[in-house]
Amino acid sequence: MFESGPSILSAATVLFFVMDPLGNVPLALTLLQDLEPKRRWIVLGRELLIALAILLVFLFFGQNLLDVLHLKQESVTIAGGIVLLVIGLRMVFPSAEGVMGDTPEGEPFIVPIAIPLLAGPSALATLILMVRSEPDAMATWTAGLLLAWAATAAILLAAPFFYRLLRRRGLSALERLMGMLLMMIAVQMLVNGIQSVFG
Repeated sequence: MFESGPSILSAATVLFFVMDPLGNVPLALTLLQDLEPKRRWIVLGRELLIALAILLVFLFFGQNLLDVLHLKQESVTIAGGIVLLVIGLRMVFPSAEGVMGDTPEGEPFIVPIAIPLLAGPSALATLILMVRSEPDAMATWTAGLLLAWAATAAILLAAPFFYRLLRRRGLSALERLMGMLLMMIAVQMLVNGIQSVFG
């Protein structure tokens, strides 16, 4: 993955693009649109911290955890694809309960912002591959992850400002568009996982 040796910047760059905070801004806006402004910050901050905790656990114990549970990486990919496909369908065909359905206090919790949008199959697989390629560079991988997470957090925490610009009508149109894209991504994840199993 890193032919000339790992660096904090290269690791952070890879993880930043895998986590795709810019692509996740519209979905974050959709999921948080019904919350009070102050509550949006709290929920988003909580989800970011949960995602960071999950990413750190996978960085240090990811392969061991999969081995203990007798899970293959393909299982994680397929499961993530199914979750994203359901979310995408709800975005394209919204119900009265909203994208997340009947949730406590009407807000997302862990799914789908922390998992699988931030700490998704691609990010978890990337961390495992990094550790496999350079097991002695844990300090570099950790610093790269923290840097990528900080940049991601900064972008997503600015998401509520976009809500003021788009308003509900613009957000509704954007929600359906992102739902279609999310469904495409989900189908590709499912295809990749199935190909890995039978390939």
